[in-house]
Amino acid sequence: MSGQAMPFQLTILGTSSALPTSNRYPTAQVLHVLGRFFLIDCGEGTQTQMRKYKIGFSKINHIFISHLHGDHIFGLIGLISTFALIGRENDLHIYSHSELQKFLSPQIEFLYANELAFKIVFHPLNFKKEQKIFEDSKVKVFSFPLDHRISTCGFRFEEKPALPNLIPSKIEEYLIPIRDRQRIKEGGDFGTNDGRIIPHAELTKNKHQTRSFAFCSDTRYDESYIESVRNVDLLYHEATFASDNSEMARNTYHSTGTDAATVALKAQVGKLIIGHFSARYKDHTPILKEAQEVFPNTTAISEGDVIQVEKGH
Repeated sequence: MSGQAMPFQLTILGTSSALPTSNRYPTAQVLHVLGRFFLIDCGEGTQTQMRKYKIGFSKINHIFISHLHGDHIFGLIGLISTFALIGRENDLHIYSHSELQKFLSPQIEFLYANELAFKIVFHPLNFKKEQKIFEDSKVKVFSFPLDHRISTCGFRFEEKPALPNLIPSKIEEYLIPIRDRQRIKEGGDFGTNDGRIIPHAELTKNKHQTRSFAFCSDTRYDESYIESVRNVDLLYHEATFASDNSEMARNTYHSTGTDAATVALKAQVGKLIIGHFSARYKDHTPILKEAQEVFPNTTAISEGDVIQVEKGH
C-alpha cells in the first residue's frame, strides 16, 4: 500500500444500474478506513455479497444512502433482519434522506414489533449544500448534492492527519524527556537547558500523507459538485451509458463514461473508477474506452474488486 501504515481500501459489492443481471448486483460498496467500515448504498443482495467477500457484519456501524431509488436501498431491510438474527446490540447509524425512516419503520415494526436489540439512528442529509455528516478521531465524511431525478447526495471520505513521529536522533541529540514528547507531537517546540528553542518541524516527521475517496452516485453531468470532489485520491463516478446514448443519459439524469471522466479531469483527482452500468451493456469496454480517452487513469469496476486508496497526485 505504498508504505501507508493503515488500510484505506474500497470493496465493490455491486456495479449494476437499476436492473441486476446474472453477474452484476445493484450498487453497494464498503470502504475500510483505518479500522472503520462504512457501507455506501445497499442494493438488493448486499448482504450476500458481504458474505462472499468476507465483510464482517458486526463491523458495519454506519450506512450511507445516496438516494431512495430501489436499486440503492432494497438490501437494507434484509441486512437489518440479519443484524437482528445474529444478536446485534450496537447502534446502527444510517445517513440518508429523511423519508427513508418512513419507508423502513413499518417494515421493522411488522417484523420485530419494535423489539430490536439495537437502536437505528437516522441522520437526515442536506440536499442543498455540502455538509459534514460524520467525524471521529480518524476520519471525516461529507455529503454534497448531485443532479438526479430525486434528491441525491454524493459522499467524500477524508482521512484526518495523524500526529507526526518524533525523530529518534533528535530525541537523543536534545535529550528530550518523555514528559515533553506528546506536547511536541501535537505541535509544540522544545526548549533546551541552554535556552535554545528547537522548532516542532525539526523534531518530527509525518507518518504519511492523508488520503481521500469520493462517491458520486446517480447523477447527470453537472459542474456544481466538482469542487466537492476536487483533488480526491480516488473518485467513484457512475457511468451508466456510453456516449452513443448521451441523450438517454441526460433524460434519465445519468452520466456517460465521457461525463464521468470530464468530472475527474476538471476536479484533478488521482484515479477514477466507474460503475453503475446499464444492463444493455454485456461488456462495459465501450464506456471504459471513452472515459480513458478523457482521463487515462480510469478503471471499470467489477464485483469483488478491492481498490487501495493511495495518494494520486
